[in-house]
Parts: sequence; C-alpha cells; structure tokens
Amino acid sequence: MAQTCPISNRSVDSNIVRIISFQVALFALILLITQEMIFALILLFDFTLRALRLVQYSPFHFIGHFILSGLGFVPRLCDEAPKKFALYLGLISSFSIVILFVAEHTVFATFIATILLLCALLETLFEYCIGCKLYYAIQIAKGFFNHDGNLH
Repeated sequence: MAQTCPISNRSVDSNIVRIISFQVALFALILLITQEMIFALILLFDFTLRALRLVQYSPFHFIGHFILSGLGFVPRLCDEAPKKFALYLGLISSFSIVILFVAEHTVFATFIATILLLCALLETLFEYCIGCKLYYAIQIAKGFFNHDGNLH
C-alpha cells in the first residue's frame, strides 16, 4: 500500500500539523528540563481536545492557525487517518507521562517524554511521522490477514 493513497475521506493540513508538532516538542522539552507536571498536563489537555475533535478549543491548533493565516501559507493536504493515529499515540503518551508523574515514576515519565520529543521533532523538522509509519505498517500487516485471521 503506497503511503500517498487516501485511507480516509478526510484530509488535514500538514503545515498546521508541523506547527502543532513544534509546540508539542517545545512543551516536551520544557517538561524534560523542569520536570514540572504542569507541562505534561498542558500536553495531555491539548492532545485530548484534538482527539475529541474539539480543535476550536485546542491552544496548539489555535496558535498554529494564527501563524499560518498570518504568513499566508497555502494548505498542504494529507490523509487524516495516519495523522489521527499519531495523535492517539501522543494522547496515550501524554496520559502515561501524567500518570507516571503522579505515581512518582519520573524516570519512566522522562523516558516517554523523550520519545514524544523525538517524534515531534522528526515531524517538525523533517515531516517524518513515526506514528504514521506505524499506522501504515499496521495496515500492511492487516492486509496479510483476512477477517478470520488466516493468511491470504
């Protein structure tokens, strides 16, 4: 399955995805430096809003939209499905970070925050989405099996 073929009927602007990824990377970096849970909570809050399709309330989306509208970038549409999968991975990661901080397992929280930072930086700097690559790998793996679990 080529990564350019549409998997869902919805599209997202990859420009705004990269700006949001930059903000995720920034907050993850601040979290790693300060070890203050408020930054993990901000990440969790924003991921949750976007996962619930409440982007109009997402601070990261608002800032991204403001920047793009001010700079006059032309939207670069891409398939939503892999980006949505990556969003859910970010949501799970930020939730895990918060839970680990509450449980005082800061080493594990720091490890997950570092992975989140690296993934966000790859998207921001190189438009390389680890979550999207995992999504495509899962889709390919699912293609090898039919509905009853047997190989084709």
